[in-house]
Amino acid sequence: MAHYSRLYTVVIDVPQADHDREAEFWQGAIGPELKANERYPEYHGALLHGQEFALIIQRLGDGESRVHVDIHTDDLEAEVARLERLGAERVQKANDRWWIMRDPAGLPFCVIPDAPGTLHDGNAQRWD
Repeated sequence: MAHYSRLYTVVIDVPQADHDREAEFWQGAIGPELKANERYPEYHGALLHGQEFALIIQRLGDGESRVHVDIHTDDLEAEVARLERLGAERVQKANDRWWIMRDPAGLPFCVIPDAPGTLHDGNAQRWD
């Protein structure tokens, strides 16, 4: 079945102790205010000016600082299966909503479902 996906977000993962300073730095670097997400308070983010692309600073419970990307899709299972065929592997489902995965080199990324109608030929890749 045809579906859409797009690379939509760069996520900077940082430990709790570094979160506020990291958010302050990146807000100064890119301009827009990095607002707290009401549903997921460990995230502070903004759409980049004039673009359909976002930057998020994520507060980790523990772990090393790193950067990962999020792929958004209108068909979560179809996109995860497509990425598995390319060599990715599922790590875990997060919040019963999206998949944390690893690419062939072992780097983490997430696959996030978008609301129906959000993705289309003008802003995403169509996969048949």
